[in-house]
Amino acid sequence: MVKSIIYTVAAILACLGLFIGVEIYMNKQFDEFHGALEILYKKVEDKTANREDGYAVKSLWTDKKSKLHIFIPHNDISYIDYWLSEACGLIYCKEYDLALGKLEVLQEIIKNLPDAYTLKLENIF
Repeated sequence: MVKSIIYTVAAILACLGLFIGVEIYMNKQFDEFHGALEILYKKVEDKTANREDGYAVKSLWTDKKSKLHIFIPHNDISYIDYWLSEACGLIYCKEYDLALGKLEVLQEIIKNLPDAYTLKLENIF
């Protein structure tokens, strides 16, 4: 009886540790990507962004998404891909005003997406 309780408590603690570790990891990945997006946004706002700036952020996202596929659904990742590709295409065409709109949406997605997968009661029930 005592062994069962100890094993159950140990399993619960291991799961909580895993969930907390995943949450910290995801937040770190999204914070780094959000920082890169902010830099790109400022360059687009100043109309100094070029194709390489957009593709540098896209390359960073490609690296991040290869690891995040484990934790978040593919649809959410492809949604970010879509908005980032749109923004990069507009930067390439030097349509900075339209690119700003796409980047704002992308920043909002990046800011809110990790919260959808955190360990909160509203996400469990």
